[in-house]
Amino acid sequence: MSRLRRYFVAGLLVWLPIVATFLVVSFAIRLIDRSLLLLPHQYRPENLIGFEIPGLGVILTLALVLITGFLAANFVGRRLVSGWESLLSRIPLVRSVYGAVKQITASLFADASQSFREVVLVEYPRRELWMLAFVTGDTPTKFKDVVGEDLINIYVPTTPNPTSGFYLMVPPRDVKRLNIPVEVGLKMILSAGVVNPLDNPEDAERMMQEIKRRKAQDQPD
Repeated sequence: MSRLRRYFVAGLLVWLPIVATFLVVSFAIRLIDRSLLLLPHQYRPENLIGFEIPGLGVILTLALVLITGFLAANFVGRRLVSGWESLLSRIPLVRSVYGAVKQITASLFADASQSFREVVLVEYPRRELWMLAFVTGDTPTKFKDVVGEDLINIYVPTTPNPTSGFYLMVPPRDVKRLNIPVEVGLKMILSAGVVNPLDNPEDAERMMQEIKRRKAQDQPD
């Protein structure tokens, strides 16, 4: 029975990711295919050739995004986008939603070197509990003046969904710099620690020694 159970679990580990990927991709394609509704009724594929073509809406959506990006990247397009945003900024409710979504989108698609600078450890939500966090930038000077010391911005993501988390402003002394790539930190968070990209024991030991050394330096005499 133990051998059958092991085989069954091994089979699940093979099939579950495949099925889940297929379902998610199929749902996304069906959802994007609804962009074909933008076409006039007489020009839709089912009316021109007599049957639907799955995924054609994805091609149409990609083409629309590329054309929009091309137009927005030149001088005339930038003027049009600026005018459109100026118009939306005059509408009370719309300007709040549009501005928030625009900032979030810009952050998500920003280069990793501009969004997450480095991986750190921070004691959160209490002392002696450590969480991976990402340095996102320097805190505004006005906030530093109020607190009376230097602060840095960090983002503490949740697991396994790193798109939700907490924005904290902390003194630099309260974080432990890991000197590991941002991608390594993201992989560990996405897998809830199950996946350890630091497969080389020497790298892991070197990282731990560096953490201990900096923690000893930060402790008062």
